[in-house]
Amino acid sequence: MLRDEGLIVTSPLRIQTLDLLWLAPFAAGTGYTLTKDNSIMQDLGSNPSREKNFNDVSNVLGIYAPVAYSGIGYIASSIRHDEHLRETSILAGEAQVDALILNKALEYAVNRQDPKQGDRTGRFWPHGLKSWPDGTSMPSEHAMNVWAFARVVAGEYPGWRTQAIVYSMATTVSFSRVLARQHFPSDVIVGSTMGYLIGGLVVHHRAAGLSGLSLASIQTANGRGFEISYNFGGQHSSN
Repeated sequence: MLRDEGLIVTSPLRIQTLDLLWLAPFAAGTGYTLTKDNSIMQDLGSNPSREKNFNDVSNVLGIYAPVAYSGIGYIASSIRHDEHLRETSILAGEAQVDALILNKALEYAVNRQDPKQGDRTGRFWPHGLKSWPDGTSMPSEHAMNVWAFARVVAGEYPGWRTQAIVYSMATTVSFSRVLARQHFPSDVIVGSTMGYLIGGLVVHHRAAGLSGLSLASIQTANGRGFEISYNFGGQHSSN
């Protein structure tokens, strides 16, 4: 994961001309949405019941389900001896941790108030350093987490049904965060895009040389025992 974070942080140094094909629309779309954030939220209005329902939906689909998939999937893969499921579960969990680390760093750096804070206009650094942090609205943590998860699962299981399920799930979370008045639309756009990119990075840079701890039951001369192993990016050691 430290390697992942290093790749993420230094990614601007590796931007190529072709990257402008998505960077330019992303920057333009985010900038335009920033100018419309307040009017969109005003048109949406306030409805406590609706906001609670969509907040619950986004919590389940954006955080609980992806985390549960990684844990349950890993256990199931050990029982079924399914290496593909094991790899997907580990990579999905890794992508979520990467997303969480980057999200927290950006939230405190951007310091934007959410739609329910202050004058409800989503101000950045509203009081300077006096009361920092004043807000953690940008980027959306739920959106970043679920899109990182969805990108990994879709990359490991590229069938259209799987992609339809995980990307529909991620899209639902993104819209739900706005409808719950937890984030402005631009917060969700940034979170969703960055989550998708993090998931893609994990799939491309880690899948071939999966690393991490594994625990397996083995037969020894003294009966049943356990083997703990760690894969150092291709090198395998065990005890």
